[in-house]
Amino acid sequence: MTRAFLALSLLALPAHAQTVAPQQLEQSVRVLASDLFEGRAPGTVGEERTIGYLVGRFQALGLEPGGPDGQWVQSVPLLHTRLGKAETLGVTQGDAATPWNAGKDVYLSTLQPKDKVAISAAPLVFVGYGVSAPERGWDDFKGVDLKGKIAVFLINDPDFEAVKGDDAVGKFGGRTMTYYGRWTYKFEEAARRGAIGALIVHDTAGAGYGWNVVISPGGENYDLVRAPDKVTSLQLQGWIEGSAAAKLFSGAGLDLAVLLKQARSKRFRAVELKGASFSATFPVTQDIVKSANVLARIPGTKRPDETVMFGAHWDAYGKGAPDAQGRVYRAGANDDALGIAGLFEIARAFKAGPAPDRSVLFAAWTAEERGLLGSEHYAQNPVWPLDQTVANLTLDILQTAGKAKDVILVGKWQGTLEDDLAKAAAAQGRVVTPESLPERGLFYRADHFSMAKRGVPVLLLMGIAGASDLVEGGRVAGQAWVDAYTGQCYHQACDAIDATWKLDGAAQDVELMLDIGRDLATSTRWPQWKPGSEFKAVRDASAAARP
Repeated sequence: MTRAFLALSLLALPAHAQTVAPQQLEQSVRVLASDLFEGRAPGTVGEERTIGYLVGRFQALGLEPGGPDGQWVQSVPLLHTRLGKAETLGVTQGDAATPWNAGKDVYLSTLQPKDKVAISAAPLVFVGYGVSAPERGWDDFKGVDLKGKIAVFLINDPDFEAVKGDDAVGKFGGRTMTYYGRWTYKFEEAARRGAIGALIVHDTAGAGYGWNVVISPGGENYDLVRAPDKVTSLQLQGWIEGSAAAKLFSGAGLDLAVLLKQARSKRFRAVELKGASFSATFPVTQDIVKSANVLARIPGTKRPDETVMFGAHWDAYGKGAPDAQGRVYRAGANDDALGIAGLFEIARAFKAGPAPDRSVLFAAWTAEERGLLGSEHYAQNPVWPLDQTVANLTLDILQTAGKAKDVILVGKWQGTLEDDLAKAAAAQGRVVTPESLPERGLFYRADHFSMAKRGVPVLLLMGIAGASDLVEGGRVAGQAWVDAYTGQCYHQACDAIDATWKLDGAAQDVELMLDIGRDLATSTRWPQWKPGSEFKAVRDASAAARP
């Protein structure tokens, strides 16, 4: 992809010593989160300016292009869709038709490149949690035919609400969500089985967020551009609001609460909502958005074919309705301009020190907020072989409340990189604290996951994963920061840098990733997945490719 690098490269900062400085992080965030970049939405003028700035910064730091054919960028074509006003929408049960209100009773979007979606009187089938996990002895489908039907799911895993005596107890990590609990898995599974639609019953506790978050995209969706034979079978996918779902099941002579308990049994079988059918017709606006990942590299001196990857996403949510202060750009100062700023400081430190033995790749991903699409595109089309990628170290939302006595671990018991994190933290006089709400599945909600699915060992730092034990105020102050950020500013215009930010804690966390990455880049060891991780078998299958 040809891009003008713009005069923004002049904003590059001078080199300094290896220690990560809060002031350097702040300067980068102030640039990326400024109105000049218009909220950094893919396919906009804001993206053009962002790509130019990123390339200029990496270039000024002395890195080389890390993209295909010696380029700084990897093209990422995106399908962008938006549903218009519903022409028909609702369910019919017997002779009674119940219209549904889009956004109130149900939230829908499409990932098919069509100008209209139309579903007429499609049968609905309840598939419990919709899990097919032979390695755990669990199959919710048991051969049910979903072709031409709407699959209805529960959110999270079968053991999320399991109690003593339920078959599901301990099968899926207890309250710790596995990938089977994620909405993305459920939609993928429905499509694999030929369903034309998929609906998830919304539950705030199980999803980890309220209905307001579900409906916030407003019928808009993104996907990678796919070949015709790879397009999902789902014409519509989305969520049913909890009370609307209860009425739907009741109208079919079913009790959703009873079915929820039955779904925790390995004997559960899919249940057709007899006499019920779903119909919906929507006009669709669709277009192809040309976006890009930015890839920069420091070649290794001894083992250049082996790659240590650092990652963060450059995109945010672009322009929206004015907030109380009149701000229209949802610029993601923390999510994830701060992560990008961390990449710059890690790159600076590597260039200031001895050249690494292994190559080091810095990936600034597009479209993370649209479904991890930039990193997924790279994982499907890797520039540097994934079986030779030592690890992926991802920065995505760092706490901005000051120094902490601990660092929050996302994805406990997944891999040996958590042991590296503990060692690096101890060197700073800190300890590791596991995430406080593992049922929210944050391990599956950042760009590192695209690499994990291909077996690459990963480590994610995400400040909202738990309350940090802050030097000033302890864990109470840490929880107050999490509550304020997630409750008010997450994906909103108020995710902006202000006088309350204290970046010495974020600098500590960036330094942790630097220390881990530097150690990996100057060693011969290969991090591993721990026994029981769902990603271990994928990595083991490519073991012969590594020394």
